[in-house]
Amino acid sequence: MLFSEIIGHDDIKQKLIQSVKESRVAHAQLFLGPDGTGKLALAIAYAQYINCTNKKDNDSCGECPSCRKYNALAHPDTHFIFPTVTNKTVKKEPESDLFLSEWRDYLISCKGYASLSSWYDTLGIENKQGVINVRDAANIMKKLSLKSYEAEYKIAIIWMAEKLNNQAANKLLKLLEEPAEKTVFILVAENQEELLATVRSRTVLVKIPKLRLHDVENALMKQHNCTEQEANKAASLANGNWSLALHYLNDQENENFYSRCFQKWMRYCFRFSASELIDFIANDIKPLGREKQKDFLTYGLNMFHNVLLVNNGLINHVLIPDDEKTFLNNFAPFVTYNNIDLICELFEESINQIERNGNASLIFLDNSFKIYNYFKMK
Repeated sequence: MLFSEIIGHDDIKQKLIQSVKESRVAHAQLFLGPDGTGKLALAIAYAQYINCTNKKDNDSCGECPSCRKYNALAHPDTHFIFPTVTNKTVKKEPESDLFLSEWRDYLISCKGYASLSSWYDTLGIENKQGVINVRDAANIMKKLSLKSYEAEYKIAIIWMAEKLNNQAANKLLKLLEEPAEKTVFILVAENQEELLATVRSRTVLVKIPKLRLHDVENALMKQHNCTEQEANKAASLANGNWSLALHYLNDQENENFYSRCFQKWMRYCFRFSASELIDFIANDIKPLGREKQKDFLTYGLNMFHNVLLVNNGLINHVLIPDDEKTFLNNFAPFVTYNNIDLICELFEESINQIERNGNASLIFLDNSFKIYNYFKMK
């Protein structure tokens, strides 16, 4: 993967390239940023540039034997660790090596813009939650203890490093602190609070911010041949998340479903109809599965952000269909500065609870009680 294939982040690309030119490649780095920002793509492009045998001023050559292997995600001196769990194919003791074929196909299809929910969909794990376990840690330690096959550097890329369980994280600590010569760890994560402090302290932080609006717009028009208006709408709704921008551009079915569900849920909460709420949660929310339940709550957070714009006379800056704007206009008076912080905190906490295998039916029912009370606040 070339730096030129990655959307935006020109300043970060130059810093990474300069670190290689000046032989200042830190042995353990943490690429930290929100979903959809291209963290993993940057990590792969960085690894490719480090081991490229015919480096250009601003990118890998893309043609040397090393680059060709990176393009196929099959370089023998670059190793991947990522969250896994049992599925129909691997019924026990899952580990990254058992899913390498699926992993390469997935990365090629998403061009390095991986997201946890779409990776779980690829694995077909339904409501299970993936983890990076101690077997992965043992395997990577064994691989990195061997002499490099052909490249100058041995590189380990740990995607969603916050999914390291305690055993795996503790097993890697010593290696992160004192790796073998010419060995580089690149940890890719979204939530540093879920990483062990001892892991964070052993890495150099590289912050990856949200993508800029015009970078996403230009990429959508260039790669997907859409109009400027379509690109602007998708980019604005995505708020710096490339994966979401593609979703808004190409897949409106889920978006329309979330819209209908959100409107229905808020109406039931406002008038507090217990029987309707219970039926709604049982029939509409529970069948979604954990990842889509989290996506639905994320959609809700975005709607409350839009409510703020409406309440401040900025409805023209809300890029959603007209029927949703009508709902927002009617809904906005009940969302005030007294309750919006409480509601957003509730949604964010609910996402974390579902991530930790909380019972979604109970979480949504409890939320409904609380939202009703928040709406009644003076």
